[in-house]
Formats: sequence, structure tokens, C-alpha cells
Amino acid sequence: MLTFYNEQHSQHQGRDAVVRGQPVPCAEAPARVDAVLAELGRRGLGRIVTPHGVPLMSLERIHTPRYLHFLRNAWSDWVALDPANAGQDAVPSVWPVRTLRSDVEPDNFRAKLGLYSMDSGTPLTAGTWSAAKTGADCAVNAAHALRLGERGAFVLSRPPGHHAGADFYGGYCFLNNAALAAQHMLDDGARKVAILDLDYHHGNGTQSIFYQRDDVLVISLHADPRFAYPYYLGHADERGAGAGLGYNLNLPLPAGTTATAWMAALETACIRLGSFGADALVVSLGVDTFAGDPSSRFALHSADYLRVGERLAWLGLPTAFIFEGGHAVKELGVNVINVLEGFETAL
Repeated sequence: MLTFYNEQHSQHQGRDAVVRGQPVPCAEAPARVDAVLAELGRRGLGRIVTPHGVPLMSLERIHTPRYLHFLRNAWSDWVALDPANAGQDAVPSVWPVRTLRSDVEPDNFRAKLGLYSMDSGTPLTAGTWSAAKTGADCAVNAAHALRLGERGAFVLSRPPGHHAGADFYGGYCFLNNAALAAQHMLDDGARKVAILDLDYHHGNGTQSIFYQRDDVLVISLHADPRFAYPYYLGHADERGAGAGLGYNLNLPLPAGTTATAWMAALETACIRLGSFGADALVVSLGVDTFAGDPSSRFALHSADYLRVGERLAWLGLPTAFIFEGGHAVKELGVNVINVLEGFETAL
């Protein structure tokens, strides 16, 4: 399996995130990728390569030009407000909620932050664009590798991506790597692509991007949004709209979900995937379903992730794994690489 590694990931390192009104150390930190990279090297699971840069045109297949322009220039605009801002992250404090307009981009930078974000827990830093863009490069390169005949590819990058929409960031995510990978495969000749999101949190950005399309099936297993982030999307009755009706499947699960119940939901997802007839699969691989993860109220254990990889292998599809969530850093590398090893050794 090829691993596309984002060597720029540590350029993005938030100082603090605002949680329940209080600044706390940002949990989405470089140590996450470092732990996975170390375990990957220990097991020698395939080659690690750096991606070729892709043009902004590739990102515009998923993200709006207006949003990309904002993201590329956000840090310099932030520092231009006050040179002292170079010593602190940019965090929004106002948002265009219902009845307020979002079609007109304000001149005020603080208002722009709110226009393009969904929470105050996702700090924007000096290296955010560099890290996020290189992660997008990894995703597109991984997708292309599948089209060239690779059975599996892994995108080892941060910041993650599945909460990012076409024109907003949040949930630690800025560019939607899974969506970019899927779209590249379609542009490269695939008829249909499936995205399976296994993160503890619903991939609201991925859902919103493909919600009215029938060429991408989006399936997500996640904690019920009535108690878990992102709170406002991810319910079972969200099935798609227009041409996309029936091509979005959410499987929200209750707090305390065991490995047995979670694997049963995965089987439901795999049956739907099998009937879709996809040419390729993109997996948003979050392992914050782990019992020891600080954000998790599920009860999966390290050995369970081997079984996850094995089951995905039996779908028989070229598969791109995109690293998403997981904050139990001590076990993170083992859990992620268990999925990949289960996939690689199943057939």
C-alpha cells in the first residue's frame, strides 16, 4: 500500500481551541500524525511517498473559489489587522445564522472568519494553508494512484477534512480530502465512487458536498448528533435530495455502542455499498471510536480495527484511506495501522 505523507502537516499547529467558552490546548496536534507514521515505519507496511502538487483548479472541483481565496490569504489578512496578531491564532466570534446574509462577503476580516467557519474550536494559524493544501495534494495523488492500478492508498495528513464544506471550515478541518479524492476519481474516468466515513463524528462537510448527487454514495457511521459534534447534521432521515435522494445513508449510533453493535452497522453499510456498484471506495478513517479516546463514547478496542480492515477488503474495491480523527495518541498509530494491515492481509 502506498502512503502519501504530508510533510507540511506540522506547519498547522493551533495554540488553543475554545471549548465551552474556555481556551484549552488544541487536541488536533502534530503528535497525531507522528504516532501513525512511527507505527507505519515499525511495521513496514508499503512505501511512503510525498505528493506532487496539484493545481487550484482541482480544489475548485469541490471548494468555491471565494472560499479558497479567503483561506489562502487569511493569515496575512489577520496579521495585517495588527502585527501583534502574529502571536495568536485567528478564531471567529460572530456568524451569519438564520435570517442573516452569507452571499455578500464583508470587508471586515473578523466577519469573514465567521462567514467561512462553523465553530470557534478550529484555530487558523500561520501554516494552515500550507498544511491543508499539501493534504489535498496527498488526497488527489492517492486517488490517481488507484486509477493507475493500486489496490489501496493511504493519506497520512492533517488537518483532517470531513467537516469542511464547499465554503466553510470547522471541526479542525479546512479542505475536504475525502471529497477531493472522490471527485478526482470521477474526473479521471470512474462512473461511481462511494465514500464511507468511519469517524466517531458525522462528516457533515462530505454529506453537504454530495447531497444532491447520485454519482457519489456517502455513508457514515457515527455518534448520534443529538449528543455529539457536529450536532446539526447526521440524522438517519437525511437521505439526499433531488438526484441524490437515496444516495446518502447515515447510521447514527447511541452512546455506549459496543464493537458488536458497531460492526453490525458496518455490515449494513457494506451491504448498501455492494448494491451501489462503485468503481472505487474512499474511507474517511477516523479511529476516535476507540474506547480510550477522550472524545469517544463508543467501545471499540485495538483488535477490532483489524476486523474493520478485513471487512473493507472483501468489498473488492480500490480503496483510498484518508486519515481523519482520533486523539488517543498513545494507541492511535496501532489503531490506524491495524485497519490498513487488516485490509492488506485479508485477500
